[in-house]
Amino acid sequence: MNLYLHIPFCASRCSYCDFYTQTGSKQRTDFLSALLRELEERREELPRGEEVKHIYFGGGTPSQLSIAELTTITQRIHSLYPIAKGGEVTIECNPDDITPSYAEGLALLPFNRVSMGVQSFHPDDLTFLNRRHSVEQVHEAVSALRSVGITNLSLDLIYGLPRQTLERWEASIESFLALSVPHLSAYHLIYEEGTALTKLLEQGKVQAVSEEDSLAFFQLLINRLKAAGYEHYEISNFALPGCHARHNTGYWQGDPYLGFGPSAHSYDGGRRRSFNVPSLTAYIKGMLSGKRDYSLEILTDEELQHEYIMTRLRTQWGISLEAYQARFGEEARAKLLCLAEPFLSSGTLLRDGDLLRLTPEGIFVSDGIIASLFC
Repeated sequence: MNLYLHIPFCASRCSYCDFYTQTGSKQRTDFLSALLRELEERREELPRGEEVKHIYFGGGTPSQLSIAELTTITQRIHSLYPIAKGGEVTIECNPDDITPSYAEGLALLPFNRVSMGVQSFHPDDLTFLNRRHSVEQVHEAVSALRSVGITNLSLDLIYGLPRQTLERWEASIESFLALSVPHLSAYHLIYEEGTALTKLLEQGKVQAVSEEDSLAFFQLLINRLKAAGYEHYEISNFALPGCHARHNTGYWQGDPYLGFGPSAHSYDGGRRRSFNVPSLTAYIKGMLSGKRDYSLEILTDEELQHEYIMTRLRTQWGISLEAYQARFGEEARAKLLCLAEPFLSSGTLLRDGDLLRLTPEGIFVSDGIIASLFC
């Protein structure tokens, strides 16, 4: 079992973001009380005798919390939940929050991995995306964290920005590599409904990059990271050997997890998935009144199969046909292989003994392949 904590506060909203966040912090004290209560009340959802493997503080911007507030949360977790030794404890941070004193505070807490949303190494891109940090602050944050012994770092980059050129994207990749950070998450820009960026697109003030350019950006990313020794272990994620994100890998491998905070999701590893209300006010009201505000979804056999295919095939480990048959039956396995045959013949899928996985060529058309495999 893994734990995820959603910290919804941000100093400002990025133009592309559709995650549940709040730019004000007036409810922070009440949020902390509600979160601590949820951690306590849902302790019984951890199966008897099971330990928590990995913990992830996401958001929002968890580094908007003070070290004192983070101390209160982590102490409550450790007092309530048995924690396995050697697990990954990640916190998402904005680079400009990582001062030398804040880094020192994190080093005194259980955090052993920091993920930072850099998005670009070009100042004008950062302004366009409404990011509040500078390129210089990225370097300062990496240095501050390393100076206190936190070396398991991950950076996020975004490509496919309006007017982005291959040369500018390559420069961002090279800037990342120059930092020798062991993990990179790289995402193509998505125009999410209701965001400021999508409004600009609809008004004709920005133009999305072409599919041809998108593929060129992705190809450059894969080639350059591979040449630098990074494993392309998931469609959007690259890591030096042994440095893949263990908490996030749990999502792709179907591990159960408990999610705390407004809008957080939970999954029991079987059919049950729950969703906390995506409202800070409603979340606080529910938790402090003793009635968690959430919705419950019971997954069907078809939904489970679709999710299994989609999550496993995104990774370098692919789909174990033996495990697929054990879970969904011999007929489902036979149908999966039948649907996979055109892609095996075209060289976009590879069957390697028990494993079915994407080839390098298949990665570029993965969405179409995955949709075609849904039984």
